[in-house]
Amino acid sequence: MYRYNETDQRLVDDRVRQFRDQMQRHLAGKLNEDEFRPLRLQNGLYLQRHAPMLRVAIPYGTLSSQQMRTLAHIARTWDRGYGHFTTRSNIQFNWVRFAEVPDILALLATAQMHAIQTSGNCIRNITTDQFAGVAHDEILDPRPYCEIVRQWSALAPEFQFLPRKFKIAIAGGEEDRAAVRFHDIGARARLNERGEAGFEIHVGGGLGRTPMVGHCIMPFLPRAELLNYFEAILRVYNRHGRRDNKYKARIKILVKDLTVEGFANEVDTEWQHSRGSGQRIPESTFKRMEAFFAPPMYGDVRATDAAFVAPLAENRPFARWVERNVAPHRHPGHGIVTLSLKRTGVPPGDATADQMDLVADLADRFSAGEIRVSHEQNLILPNVPLRELYPLWEIIRTQGLATPNIGLLTDVVCCPGGDFCSLANAKSLPVAAAIQARFDDLDYLFDLGPVELNISGCVNACGHHHIGHIGILGVDKNNEEWYQVTLGGSEGTRSQLGKVIGPSFAASDIPDVIEQLMQTYVRERHPEEPFIDTLERIGLDPFKHAVYGERHEKAH
Repeated sequence: MYRYNETDQRLVDDRVRQFRDQMQRHLAGKLNEDEFRPLRLQNGLYLQRHAPMLRVAIPYGTLSSQQMRTLAHIARTWDRGYGHFTTRSNIQFNWVRFAEVPDILALLATAQMHAIQTSGNCIRNITTDQFAGVAHDEILDPRPYCEIVRQWSALAPEFQFLPRKFKIAIAGGEEDRAAVRFHDIGARARLNERGEAGFEIHVGGGLGRTPMVGHCIMPFLPRAELLNYFEAILRVYNRHGRRDNKYKARIKILVKDLTVEGFANEVDTEWQHSRGSGQRIPESTFKRMEAFFAPPMYGDVRATDAAFVAPLAENRPFARWVERNVAPHRHPGHGIVTLSLKRTGVPPGDATADQMDLVADLADRFSAGEIRVSHEQNLILPNVPLRELYPLWEIIRTQGLATPNIGLLTDVVCCPGGDFCSLANAKSLPVAAAIQARFDDLDYLFDLGPVELNISGCVNACGHHHIGHIGILGVDKNNEEWYQVTLGGSEGTRSQLGKVIGPSFAASDIPDVIEQLMQTYVRERHPEEPFIDTLERIGLDPFKHAVYGERHEKAH
């Protein structure tokens, strides 16, 4: 992973000192809330429903074991013993004390971490595929490119006060595991006809109150032009994006207003001024960055090792866990392990300080000291020898990290909702807990197969409900909490937005609604057909009828 140089460390340390001074001036009454707000937000500090929340950056979702131990220490010392991993691969501490935040930032700096640009109208955390560098289908490792973009965008004066927040994702595999088409800028790795590496560029995607799928405006961009082209996009946005209405300020609205062709032409005109020079990335920079992400020494490990093959054949719980939680690795004899943070009864994405310390120890023992965070709110050990899977599983199954539900219905993606967020219309966590409790049957879950369920507590869509196969959105109806259901959302190569199926439901009805949807799927599916395929084949009507009955018939 990337290691700070002297300049990096000085920048982060200076930022901590600046924020400590700003905090002291604010507490002394020398900076009022309006003056302090942009300063605290660009250092990740929010005012939530019950207490301040600090959002810490995890660039492209990569952590060392030392950094994970630092997060565990923060959770134990300054919070209530846990942290919440988010859909943007960051971590949030929901119970920090206002005056102590500079101390937390100072400790983070000692572990080469920070909270810079985790909020505000600036370029946020750069995200990527949680399997970056080890995926079997990878065209190129996106992490060096993410780091180049992170350095270019960090505290860049031109991009500190954009019309609205700005999110970038870069994916390196044939399969898009970074949801690039739902970002302000999304880049997918491509090879041209000469075998040269570059990117397909999508612009104008996003969720929130006006969800949109991004549009491809550059089928192949040479990798050396990545910063020049990104800068052209941002300059067009900075120049034309609306600042009079925050609900119409995202780049997706600008792309719609200018049309995709008109926006692409504006970007191309801007790009021509710097193309071939400007921020063109030299080959030496690629080599230097790639050196930080060199793979570990894997050694000679065989997939047929008896230490893996025997328990796989003899132990059904272990075999189930391998089936759902271990992904193919590009290096023979290894697997990519996803540690589930979706055990029934625990808020999705939460990890205790003790669990974080354990994951750090496991990373050192089994995965070359490296950990990843996925936008599905789970943790990943990317370099585990297959022969070590059984000893690893025996440890984590006693610690609440081995639920074999990755990609299944109870692997719920969920924002903190009304239990914490002051913007939320409704609570998310109790709904997620009720669904997990209703479907806490592994035999049934495995029979259902892959079903993605996402929950958001408001239209800001931090739970990505628009792109769940099943999406649940909390809404306010006459000061009461209700829940709207969407079906058919999907990310990746078949990116699409879900469609609202009808009137909203009371919270107590949601588990029944999900059960009725699943019963309809089981009745209508072809053998081995996934839920999303059945839904696309038969359409929404059978599912609407299942949950609304006669009301749906009368509406037609």
